[in-house]
Amino acid sequence: MNDNLRGSGFMVLSMIGFGLEDAFFKSATGSGGITPGIATIQFGLLAMAIYALMARSKGLPLWHPAYLQRGLLIRTGFEICGRLFFALSLAYTPLSTTTAILQAAPLVVMAGAALFLGEKIGPRRWIAMAIGFAGVLLIVRPSPSGIEANAVFALLGMIGFAGRDLATRTSPPGVHSVQLGMLGFAVVTFAGLVILAFEPGLPALPTGGAALKILGTALCGVAGYTALTAAMRTGEISAVAPFRYSRLLVGLILAMTVFGERPDTLTLIGAAVIVLSGIYTLLPARWRRLRP
Repeated sequence: MNDNLRGSGFMVLSMIGFGLEDAFFKSATGSGGITPGIATIQFGLLAMAIYALMARSKGLPLWHPAYLQRGLLIRTGFEICGRLFFALSLAYTPLSTTTAILQAAPLVVMAGAALFLGEKIGPRRWIAMAIGFAGVLLIVRPSPSGIEANAVFALLGMIGFAGRDLATRTSPPGVHSVQLGMLGFAVVTFAGLVILAFEPGLPALPTGGAALKILGTALCGVAGYTALTAAMRTGEISAVAPFRYSRLLVGLILAMTVFGERPDTLTLIGAAVIVLSGIYTLLPARWRRLRP
């Protein structure tokens, strides 16, 4: 098995992990057994503890001075935004809609790399990105009265994650991926505290079933993040990255089988447009070029 095939397999496993993470979280918060704020805090603490154990097993310090460097502080700020609004979107928005909008993140990363990091992008890829963003509009369907509030959660979460990925390119290379994971889930915990501050009433302990689902969320999240790291370090990025869109298929299957959602035609068309335009922008130029 060559590196590209192994990397693609890791990417698919990663997307399955993240899809299950989303489903566990939505099920826990949707059952009424736990609020989004408490769920996000519990998720962050459990996953952070798992990464702390992994760091100690590798002999890595739990604290790295680079956490306070400008690049990582910017990354942390975007991750707070992404985690906060994505958690709210999972709690209050259909899983199919949230997952579909999230697929636009690579397009936003590419546009940001061109605008802020000076990367050169040809006109065909700009056109493909514009088509992808049109797919997002098909899903959120803005009207004269505005965009539905719950869809805004998914949009802001997607922008936060795209900013995080973009800022990761400028983060210090000396920080181990396990340390980045621990920092990321510390941010999840902080995002949960922010959500909790705006929830009405006094915080209540989760039911046993909800607590187990959040444990499943943490385990799947760590597994997905670990597989994603392995995928990005195995094979060529251009060959591995398009398999990131398998998350949409996983999300749609879980949305329909677990939550009984039935995405309408425009949502499915918008999701297909986002995925196809995203894959086009990720392919090497020699594959995108039309040949006689």
